[in-house]
Amino acid sequence: MSFSFHVPTNFVFGQGAIQKLHKQRLPGKKAMIVISNGKSTRANGYLDTVQDQLTQAGVEYAVFDKILANPVIANVMDGAVFGRENGCDFVIGLGGGSSIDAAKAIAMMIPNEGNYWDYIYGGTGGGQRMKNKPLPIVAIPTTAGTGTELDAWTIITNEETNEKMSGGNKNTFPVLAIVDPDFMLSVPPRFTAYQGFDALFHSAESYINKTNNLMRDMIALKAIECVGRNLATACTDGGNVKAREQVAFGSSLGGLVMSVDNLCSEHSLEHPLSAYHPEIAHGAGLIMISRAYYTHMAQNCPELKDRFVDMAKALGKEDAAEAMDFVTALVDLQKACGVDELKMSDYGITPEEFPTFVANARSTMGILFKMDRIQLSDEDLVKIYTESYK
Repeated sequence: MSFSFHVPTNFVFGQGAIQKLHKQRLPGKKAMIVISNGKSTRANGYLDTVQDQLTQAGVEYAVFDKILANPVIANVMDGAVFGRENGCDFVIGLGGGSSIDAAKAIAMMIPNEGNYWDYIYGGTGGGQRMKNKPLPIVAIPTTAGTGTELDAWTIITNEETNEKMSGGNKNTFPVLAIVDPDFMLSVPPRFTAYQGFDALFHSAESYINKTNNLMRDMIALKAIECVGRNLATACTDGGNVKAREQVAFGSSLGGLVMSVDNLCSEHSLEHPLSAYHPEIAHGAGLIMISRAYYTHMAQNCPELKDRFVDMAKALGKEDAAEAMDFVTALVDLQKACGVDELKMSDYGITPEEFPTFVANARSTMGILFKMDRIQLSDEDLVKIYTESYK
């Protein structure tokens, strides 16, 4: 039951938290603000608010607005050049998980030479050690999903090889995270659901993996409860601050979970979907495979029964007594959020791709398969994809 838990992030949470940004100890004099290539960060006034807070703090800034929904190496390398040319000494990720992940990767590359992929372990990554520490990172999420504001990890896609892989190290923990539900009220219902289920699965995967960790168990169950009991309301009533706050807290707890433990293979199975078909939102991919994935685990790993019952109760199914009760509660939540009928075929996926997905999952995120309590064969993985296909 031993564990090591170290999250060196100043975590400022709650409605109105963004107004406290200028009072925080910021890690430099000129910020590189990393946002997506979409319109929402500007249109909803989030960028203006952050810029005003930095001005009050006496901090200069430059805005880099090129990040894709599934960030790629080119985003990172272009951002690193931008940061150097503008003399930035710390990086702010403002937006969804993609913007914050990209900010972490850019912070790694501004002071280092070569290509970002040179420093990735696994797959075709170069596995090199960085000579210089990343620039300090500040995370300001405008969505509730990844929990990346409280962990060290970043997900970037190599478009040339269709590899979507994790990077980062102990120095890519944000030094400051501001999580304000007021910055999340404008997220549309469907994306609220996608992001919320990503947050939910971070904790669910961790809770059923093969580690025994008291700290993980405590955090993961509370995260599942916060997300599971409030996500449907956040989807149907986006202006409900209480529901948004609960989902945001559950998402951030998921980041803590990944800082004290790890996931298991559901995330490994999703990454090829959005690597080969980048128009798929990560959370949508997870939803598509979740019913078959958790059914397989519930039916083939009897030792997980109590853990599945725990998770079902956390979702609100108080009378849960069997492992499959979690799957029932999960599907009910997906129906309540309007995302139970997502189809792989709508994104151009064909069953002929499944063996390729399996090989890709093993190559890029193979470490997560080692966290499963049962060994999944390639045939098992193809079966999970097949049973998820519509």
